[in-house]
Amino acid sequence: MADFLSAGWFAELNETLASAGPVPLAGDAPTVRVVIEFPDAPTSVPHAMTFSLSREGASVDPGDHLAADAILRLSFADASGLTTGQFDSASALREGRIKVRGDINAVVPVLSWLQQAHPSAH
Repeated sequence: MADFLSAGWFAELNETLASAGPVPLAGDAPTVRVVIEFPDAPTSVPHAMTFSLSREGASVDPGDHLAADAILRLSFADASGLTTGQFDSASALREGRIKVRGDINAVVPVLSWLQQAHPSAH
């Protein structure tokens, strides 16, 4: 497995997302974009990534997107811990490790789909 937030990591994650099955959005639903920020990330990796969920599928790209519906902010260490399964997103939210700005309702379909497509990614 590639290092967290490396080009290889993004490629592996997008491959997994491409094969994860249909995205539960209505035919006329707009793309949902959630930016995840890591303000204390090392300068050698992106400070953010954008998760997009559309009728065509799901994808993740390095960097932030100006048309984000919501922005999640957490430490680089916590983000890394979530990807390795040290704790789950529900616990991180309850404990205040994840700060949410924007439309919290945009986060719900993204997390719901991730939980269904990847049960360990909650």
